[in-house]
Amino acid sequence: MTIPSIVFGSIVALLIGALFHLLRDGGFGRLVLYLFLSIAGFFAGHWVGNWRGWILFPIGPLDLGMAIIGSLVFLGIGDWLSLVGAHRPAGRNDAV
Repeated sequence: MTIPSIVFGSIVALLIGALFHLLRDGGFGRLVLYLFLSIAGFFAGHWVGNWRGWILFPIGPLDLGMAIIGSLVFLGIGDWLSLVGAHRPAGRNDAV
């Protein structure tokens, strides 16, 4: 992959993460989480697409289709896992 394709892919991934944040709402911490997950998923999706030979929407050396799918999968799973809270048993008081 060339440097221009890495820059273009990063911009697309950041836009996807920002749009996901706009749709899901949240504070600054969630924005950082969504941007990180989007970039990680974008390049993981691109790598899996190249590894398996699945080409969905190529733009130069970048497989944009599989990369977007990877980004959305990472965002969905990351958002779902971030909503899981710690469960405390009822009636237990940790205060001394």
